[in-house]
Amino acid sequence: MRKYEMMYVLRPDLTEEKIAEVVEKFKNIIINQGGEITAFKEMGKRRLAYEIKHIKEGFYFLKNFDATPEIVAELDRVTRITDEVIRFLIFRVDQ
Repeated sequence: MRKYEMMYVLRPDLTEEKIAEVVEKFKNIIINQGGEITAFKEMGKRRLAYEIKHIKEGFYFLKNFDATPEIVAELDRVTRITDEVIRFLIFRVDQ
């Protein structure tokens, strides 16, 4: 398994329940397919560097995990079709 890092930004108008649901969905994708989450940090609501579709703020999350490339491909696919996500980035951490 390889080490990865994922940062994603959720829309600012979401309820706490909806945010928790999206975070849990991403966590389950990794864990159910045999990956392991090594660190998770909720960075809170922050101002975006630039407007995205007239949105100026978002909820930031940072997740470090160990996974196979197949798990990352599935996580990427699901994140792209999740409407609550404004932006995201998944990259491999080289040691």
